[in-house]
Amino acid sequence: MRFKTRNLRAIAEMVIGDEKYFPRRSSSLITEFFEECDLNFVHDGTTRWRWTSERLEELLQEPQPIPHALPERFVHVLRVLMHKSDAEDNDTDRQLALEALNQPLAREGYEAFYGDDNLLYIRHNGSLTISTAVNPHRPFTSREIERRHQLIAFLDQCSEDDLINDVLLPLFRQLGYHRITAAGHKDKALEYGKDIWMRFVLPTLHVLYFGLQVKKGKLDAAGVSKGSNANIAEIYNQLLMMLGHEIFDPETSRKVLVDHAFIVAGGEITKQAKNWLGEKLDVTKRSQILFMDRDDIVNLYVVSTLPLPLGATPNENSNSDDDFLF
Repeated sequence: MRFKTRNLRAIAEMVIGDEKYFPRRSSSLITEFFEECDLNFVHDGTTRWRWTSERLEELLQEPQPIPHALPERFVHVLRVLMHKSDAEDNDTDRQLALEALNQPLAREGYEAFYGDDNLLYIRHNGSLTISTAVNPHRPFTSREIERRHQLIAFLDQCSEDDLINDVLLPLFRQLGYHRITAAGHKDKALEYGKDIWMRFVLPTLHVLYFGLQVKKGKLDAAGVSKGSNANIAEIYNQLLMMLGHEIFDPETSRKVLVDHAFIVAGGEITKQAKNWLGEKLDVTKRSQILFMDRDDIVNLYVVSTLPLPLGATPNENSNSDDDFLF
């Protein structure tokens, strides 16, 4: 990946503090800054902005974790640069520094923003891909815990179509999947076991295809469906159909088989259901199956900094009869 020279210089001048709202750094302090970023760059006494720009260019040449994402160590440098503890007196919330950083980033198609954890994130404007390795197992902030509870409440009352259209489609787009296509009610007869199909482009430009079978409620190993529990035998039949039926990719104008199948549930997927399915499938097909239950969905959604779907956020302006005084 390459940035234009003037954009690299602009970011380099922020690192060395020649730009307003950033602390000025001498040669030794530049070296200390990169040490803080876990990089062994030692300033050699040459022109500060040029040397720093060259180091940033080196970081940009490192592999991208996913398409449209900046290299991880480059993002880490920007995150350290924009840490709120380094705020200047005339910019205590670092919003002016953020505006300055976004000028060169915008010219490259990216935008920086602060998340609920007060850390910096970089988003690609076209695909909305976040330049960070999403970690759904890290500790959540109090705000993220609140958002998690709101999303769980939404999943309790939403329909299967709401789960697909309002939660899963935005989530997988955010995670870097492409060509995400949902069957919808009118195409149910032609879905061949899958509610969604999508593709993921590896850094080597090889393409993997995924099919999703989505159930709103709990998925268990009961012989028949009970309440919101989905019948695992029905999932098994749809799974075989999904893996055996070709899909047409309009971008390559050819039919392809699904490489992996996601079984997604808005509730719990019990161990009994996973074991039952594993016993029914042969070794080859078993390796193609991926599970995603409610906890996986909620955790990934929250750490991906996606806005909550409509209906998940309480309407603070709504009034009930109890609000009126008589």
